[in-house]
Amino acid sequence: MTIQPYLFFEGRADEAVAFYQKVFGAELQMLMRYKDSPVPEGQIPPGSENKVMHMSMKIGDDVVLGSDGHCSGEPGFQGFALSYAAKDVGDADHVFEALSDGGAMRMPLGKTFFSPRFGMVADRFGVLWIVIVHA
Repeated sequence: MTIQPYLFFEGRADEAVAFYQKVFGAELQMLMRYKDSPVPEGQIPPGSENKVMHMSMKIGDDVVLGSDGHCSGEPGFQGFALSYAAKDVGDADHVFEALSDGGAMRMPLGKTFFSPRFGMVADRFGVLWIVIVHA
């Protein structure tokens, strides 16, 4: 069984893909826009024809799915976090800094009793990331 996160970017999915490509080297596997879907035209929210109905991107060995959802412009990511297991301290520092660009630090990246690097940051879309180097 596989469980995959599905993120609703509420109109910012294209921007999110570009950001995660820059931060992680994410590979866009599939992207379907509302205008290219079999959904009848009258059921597509007005002005969202070019928005993302569904996408799939590979980050490392994992797949993250996403959409522009209802295109409200206000993503609301609450009650969960995505965890990035960095390969070493340098990787953790680099990724945390990149995710922090336009985001909000929740816990500074630093040494803890359980890890040489651990921190939490909400990226510019509001997605909470845990960055950790497993000891």
